[in-house]
Parts: sequence; structure tokens; C-alpha cells
Amino acid sequence: MPGKIIVVGLGAGDVDNLPLGTVRLLTSGQRVWLRTGEHPGVTWLQAEGMKAQPFDFVYKEESDFPAVYRRIVRTLLDEAQRGAEVVYAVPGHPMVAEATVRQLLDKGRQEGVTVEIKGGGSFLDPAFTAVGIDPLEGFQLLDGTGLTADRVDPEQHLFIAQVYDRMVASEVKLTLMEVFPDEHPVQVLEAAGVPDMERVETIPLWELDRTNRFGNLTTIHVPPLQSEAARRRRFSYLEEIVARLRAPDGCPWDRKQTHESLRPYLLEESYEFLEAVEKEDPDAMADELGDVLLQVLLHSQIAREEGTFDIRDVIVNLADKLIRRHPHVFGDAKAKNATEVKQKWEEIKREERAGLPEADSILADIPSTFPALARAFKLQKKAAKVGFDWPDLAGVRAKVEEELDELEAATADHREEELGDLLFTVVALARFTDRDPELALLAACRKFERRFRRLEEESRRAGRQLKDCTLEEMDAWWEQAKTEEAR
Repeated sequence: MPGKIIVVGLGAGDVDNLPLGTVRLLTSGQRVWLRTGEHPGVTWLQAEGMKAQPFDFVYKEESDFPAVYRRIVRTLLDEAQRGAEVVYAVPGHPMVAEATVRQLLDKGRQEGVTVEIKGGGSFLDPAFTAVGIDPLEGFQLLDGTGLTADRVDPEQHLFIAQVYDRMVASEVKLTLMEVFPDEHPVQVLEAAGVPDMERVETIPLWELDRTNRFGNLTTIHVPPLQSEAARRRRFSYLEEIVARLRAPDGCPWDRKQTHESLRPYLLEESYEFLEAVEKEDPDAMADELGDVLLQVLLHSQIAREEGTFDIRDVIVNLADKLIRRHPHVFGDAKAKNATEVKQKWEEIKREERAGLPEADSILADIPSTFPALARAFKLQKKAAKVGFDWPDLAGVRAKVEEELDELEAATADHREEELGDLLFTVVALARFTDRDPELALLAACRKFERRFRRLEEESRRAGRQLKDCTLEEMDAWWEQAKTEEAR
């Protein structure tokens, strides 16, 4: 029958604060496993009769912390499986920043080994005292060995434990600099609450890993951000701004907007972003993407006020869709190249639409509100997937000529219809040359505008208005602009 594992906490380091029951258990004569012997209370407990075997040798033999924790847990469980009662002592409180204890509880349940937790003072209490804060102000406790920027809330006090050495401190610094300014003050707490050992040093964030001031009793305290500029980097703050704009005492223009009234702005902002991409202007791209994001936030805020959805629903739906449509990344499916990925994406989309009333056509998911050029492109691509298409580019060119002849021969009542047929066929030329007609036409518009502005400049140089210049002059300036662009 398996024994059990008793986990006790050694507290923050001051032996005067150790519970009497813990002292009696540790000094009872049975062997005690220590996660680490580098704790201020160990020497005193050994003098009182504690027989201890520290796991410090495992830290030296393994290449990373997860491997260390797995090995410690395995050693303790194997000993308990042989029927022994195992005492395992950890710094601080067993349930605070102790990965091995979490793993022991999980593995113990799986393997039928009882894991009993006995208390111990957490390092948090003396840490709060050392930096002089009330935890009710709000705080986070995070692991320095696995810190990620997305988990950091810069508006709360941040305590980072397990900053054992300079290498961990360097990773912590780089992560924090994604959220905080380089000069943001941080406090390095060493042996908080231990008489004659406690030390608190305040330094700028960029200096965190400049000296080797770290060990098993090190905790980093990062005060919350106070500056308005720093808060503006947070998505939640952006949500607050949009909600404020829509508030009863907010902006009259924003307050009167609806999903319907905002429709043209989303299109405009999207096209302005495409123009920034065309110009290869990163600053403009970042600015225009912000305008697109504003439209998303406005629609989400309107929906929140109506009680239909909010930005969290938008995010969750997107996350679910990305995971569902990428089984080759988040599941067991395989995809050798981008073509297979696209095929799998379309298959999953068809499965998602199955059973919907409009799912009886492969054209069902093309919005009727698309710009006409983009809609024509999408419709043709869908039809081509089932073989309804011209065999080659020559066939498309012949059809363009046919439609052009029909347009020239059409009566006034049918010219619009024939012109539409011609434009629809020209879209196929774009498909057969692997180009997006919408982007191609946008580029052509930009090119026309650029060259036409050149005509205006030349007419001003000639001291005349453009309308007073001859067609021959304008043609010459146009050709000159083309020649200069080609250089």
C-alpha cells in the first residue's frame, strides 16, 4: 500500500515564525527532503535535529527547471510508492509559487499517493511589508521562469518570484520592457522578512540584470504604471476610450452612429490601409490599421449597448475559428504546403455551413455587399473550382473581344448590361494572370492620379491652366511622366 507525502512550508526565512507543529515534524528524526538547502532556516533546523536531504544536486544535473521539477516529483512519488511516509519541505508556503507541489498533487491523485499539505508563512507577507503596500490595492504574483508579456497587468503591483539567477532576470527584464518604459523603477527584494538578511534595492528596469544580485530568496516588485502615455499601450484602455466616446456625455458624432451608418467608414479605412501597403510605408500602415481597429471597437461597443455581443465575443469567435480551421497546427491533421492548407480551410468552411438554409450553393458565402469588382472575382473563383471556367487565357481573350463587339452593337437600353458583361469577363483576365482585379484597379487609379498631377504641375510651369492646354501638350507631358517612372 502506498505511503503518503507530507509537504510543509519553511516560511520566508525567519525561524521565529515557524509553527511549532512544523518544527516538531521536521526535527522528529525521520529523513526530510528539501527542495533546496539554500534557505535561512535550514541551518537552525539541522542544529535542532533535522535530518535533511536537499535536492540541490538535481538543479546542477538537469538542463532546465521543468526537468528539475519532474525529477523531484518522481523521486518523492517513487519513495512513497514503497510505503514510506515522505516529508518534503519547501521555502515559503507550499501552495505559493511551488511548481513541484502542484505536480505532486496532480500525480499523487493519478497514482493513488496521498499528498498532505501543511502550512508555512508565504514570502508575500514580508514582501508586502518590505515595499510598503496594501495588497488590496491589487497585485499579481507571476513566475519569473515562465513570464510572458500578455499576462502582465501594468496597472497592478507585480511580484515576480523564482528569479534565481542573472539569466532568468535577463529574460524577465526583456519581457517587462515590452510593457513598461525602460526607466520604470523596479525593486529587488532579497530575503524579505529575514532579520539581518533583508535587502530592498530600487533600480531602473533596464538595469535589472546588470549585476548578479539574485538567488533563491529573490523577488522582483514592479510598481504599477502611473503615466497616461504608458496606459495607452493597453487594449483595455482603448476599449475605455471608445466606451467614453459613446457615453451619454461623450461625442455627439460617435453617439449617433449605428452599424448601418458606419458601413462606409470600414471600407474607406480598409482601402486607406491598402494604399499604405502599396506605398510600403510602415508608419502609415500602423496608423491606418488603428483606424480599422477603431471601426471594430465601435461596432462592438454599439452591440454591447444593445446587448447582442461585445469585443470579448469577437475575440473568442476569432480564436475558436482560427484553431478550428488550422487543425494542421492545433490538431493532428497534416498539411505539406500552402495549397493544402487552403484546401483544408475550404473543406472546414463547407462543414461549418452544412445545414444552413443558404448552404445549397457554393456561392452562398460571398456577401452581396462586396464591391462589384471583388464580388465578380469571388464568384468566378468559386465557379472555377467545379470546372465552370474557360480552358485557358486565349479563351478569355476571345470572350473579351466578343463582349466588346456586343457592347458596340447594343442599343441604348442594353448598353449597361453589355458593359457589365465586358467588365465581368475582364475580371477573368485578372484571374488567369494570378492578379486581384480590385488591387490592380486601385494601382491603376493611383498611377493615373500621379501622372495627372504631373500634367497640372507642367501647366502651372507654363503659366496656364490645364484646360487651356492642347491635347498634344498634355499627351507629351503624360509620356514624359511615364518615361521618368520607368527609369
